[in-house]
Amino acid sequence: QMRLVESGGGLVQSGGSLRLRCAASGFILDYYSIAWFRQAPGKEREGVSVFNGNDGSSYYADSVKGRFSMSTDNVKNTVDLIMLRLNPEDPAVYYCAAKRISPAYRSSWYIDYEYDYWGQGTQVTVSS
Repeated sequence: QMRLVESGGGLVQSGGSLRLRCAASGFILDYYSIAWFRQAPGKEREGVSVFNGNDGSSYYADSVKGRFSMSTDNVKNTVDLIMLRLNPEDPAVYYCAAKRISPAYRSSWYIDYEYDYWGQGTQVTVSS
């Protein structure tokens, strides 16, 4: 059974850091794109970053480039989102999602409806 479970959310001061974890069970990471999305109240869901298991590439939204990075562990089947210098634009529920690698995986990674598997989400709150 394919399952994604996020953890690591919480409350952090502005400028602080958090590390989120997506634990994937039932997946072989080599064949999947594992992405992080976020959704703040009243806003659309936004693609934050993606790790592509076929070639190890990763992509990031402009809003998080230089602050967020990803780390993977193929043994544990985890994809971590490392978030630095968190600011008031970052609070949201963060979700990890998975889809089979597609031909357009480089250009469509941020399209949420293409993902077939979703975790339950983890809340990130940033205090000023």
